[in-house]
Amino acid sequence: MNKSSIYIVEDSKATANLYKSYLSELEYETKIFHLGTDAIEAIAEKLPDLMILDINLPDINGLDILAFISANKLPVTTIVLTSHGSAENSEKAMELGSFDFIEKPCTKQRLQVTVQNGIEHGNLVEVVEIYSDKFDKNEFFGFIGSSMEMQLVYRMIESAAKCYASVFITGESGTGKELCALAIHESSNKKDKPFVALNCAAIPGELFESEIFGHVKGAFSGAVQDRIGAVERAAGGTLFLDEICEMDINLQSKLLRFLQSGTFVKVGDNVEKQVHTRIICATNRDPVVEIKEKRFREDLFYRLNVLPIQMPALRDRGEDILLLANHFLEKYSKNLNKKFQGFSESTKKYFMKYQWPGNIRELSNVLENSVIMNDGLSLEMEMLPNSMKERIEKCDDLLGKYKYASPGNVIELSVASKISDDVELEPFWKTEQKVIQAAIKKCGDNVHLAAKKLELSPSTIYRKIKIWDGQK
Repeated sequence: MNKSSIYIVEDSKATANLYKSYLSELEYETKIFHLGTDAIEAIAEKLPDLMILDINLPDINGLDILAFISANKLPVTTIVLTSHGSAENSEKAMELGSFDFIEKPCTKQRLQVTVQNGIEHGNLVEVVEIYSDKFDKNEFFGFIGSSMEMQLVYRMIESAAKCYASVFITGESGTGKELCALAIHESSNKKDKPFVALNCAAIPGELFESEIFGHVKGAFSGAVQDRIGAVERAAGGTLFLDEICEMDINLQSKLLRFLQSGTFVKVGDNVEKQVHTRIICATNRDPVVEIKEKRFREDLFYRLNVLPIQMPALRDRGEDILLLANHFLEKYSKNLNKKFQGFSESTKKYFMKYQWPGNIRELSNVLENSVIMNDGLSLEMEMLPNSMKERIEKCDDLLGKYKYASPGNVIELSVASKISDDVELEPFWKTEQKVIQAAIKKCGDNVHLAAKKLELSPSTIYRKIKIWDGQK
């Protein structure tokens, strides 16, 4: 098996050699470059599996190298080295596609863990690219959807199921994070072992440690008998920690210790126990923000974020919206002995137009409410809950004023800030196209950066570009 190759781009010879010695313990093939131009020439000749990149180089800025890799869509996982407190550079690095960033000076453990995570991430991406064209699925372990976004999730789940590393699932509320965790467990060779789910946001802080690690009788007031904690109940299987960013900061250190050693101590006990439990966690928050605000331990994040999976928002999944809507309509009609067989064209249109802030959970609730309260063969617009229709009407008002409504944001278009009778109106998609194209140009043709500025998914922009190209 070939060793993973790593390029270290660092102007300080002493620091570069130190990092090389750290990585030699993991038996990686490493090369050192002190100039950015030398690194670019080396990349052009042979791509490494991973690059450790210092921003402050004597000839060019390290971000320029990252921009070169991003612009040419080179399959290189990058880890950026930043000086203490340089949050702006860190943000730019992530916008340009860096896998991670490390503040200097860094410890051996931090560098080794981050590099191992980066190599694993690159391997998973490669697997996804190889097999994505061969295994398109409409359904997968409880998921329904055939969009490109969900095909990527399916591939990541299959890859994660083959190993026992920690998984960190991110995504908005209602996108299916717990279902993703269960799918990883059910598709693994540990599916006959326990799957234990714990919602970190629903447990009082004073009971948290007991819920996770258990307690012995008399450990605290009300502890009338021994209790087995979640890590022990999930022994040999999977422990799913939902809303992980809600965990008390003091308990996070104990979870980190468990991840590092596999050992724990029950509350009120002094006997150390050991179990082998896989940890899958999820959050609807941005972990990077939580770390900056000192609400989440950085070292814990890097222990958990070995295999990251991003769940797409429903609004970014295209025709999956109607696939799911039909599924829920059939399910609730059958359960309630109703005769609904489909949707009117106007209802379909609004379903595709609506932003679905509550994602799949909201879609399910909307369909259940509509089926309970109405009868018929076709579900019509007037059958939808009033709350949804009110939000749609507000959206229509914005569109009528030539404003573009994006998730969580409204961007007023300068081209339509004033509309008079002599102004020639155009289809809204053309106005939307102008805004997105202008944003991409302003961001130096970086689609991912433009998507972030517009608060859209990059896949949404790529899909719209494909549609616009077909309309030429």
